[in-house]
Amino acid sequence: MARTIGSHGPKTLEAIRKAGVRLIYEHGYEAMSLRQLAAEVGIQAGSLYNHISTKQELLFDLVQDHINDLLRELDLALEDKGNPVEKLRAFVAFHVTYHMTRKREVFIANSELRSLDGKNYDAIVALRGVYEQRLAQILVDGVSDGDFEVVDIQVATFAILALLTGLCTWYRPGGRLTREAIIAAHEKLVLSGVGAGAAVTAKAHNSGKHASDDLAGERP
Repeated sequence: MARTIGSHGPKTLEAIRKAGVRLIYEHGYEAMSLRQLAAEVGIQAGSLYNHISTKQELLFDLVQDHINDLLRELDLALEDKGNPVEKLRAFVAFHVTYHMTRKREVFIANSELRSLDGKNYDAIVALRGVYEQRLAQILVDGVSDGDFEVVDIQVATFAILALLTGLCTWYRPGGRLTREAIIAAHEKLVLSGVGAGAAVTAKAHNSGKHASDDLAGERP
């Protein structure tokens, strides 16, 4: 492998991070050594310490940056959406697309959570909680507006995330279904799971009934 030019610049740090993601994904955090990482990048092992202090710091930074990217891009996906149904559709489309295209980072963030030290673990769990709360708030607003039927918000939140993230175990580019078809299938599963169709129909029916009741007492 060609040596990285220099060992102090931002290009070297980016190369270290990309190699770290690849090696942790392929071999696991515990199995990857800093010596192996340095060899992958093409620098001396001691030069790694110009960029990272420990392997634990590298893992924490990779997972933290992944979740921060997730939050930032989700907020962009939701910012022009009005009602809870539109927001839930946008959440599903975003989550599925992101997890298709950032499979390695997602895998590491989930499977290597156990490898984080105490305070690092707590920080990542807190960040994950912020992302979960974005979905939970959409569900709360949908129930409040009469768009969704949800028995327990927390259970529904975890169930939806498990469903959407599960595609990482089976999705392969170039498969039978297009990306759009996979997104549409997940949207239908999630929306039906929160009773969106039934709730909206009932809401419209009740609204129409109330309007009829109001007109019933009026003379033509």
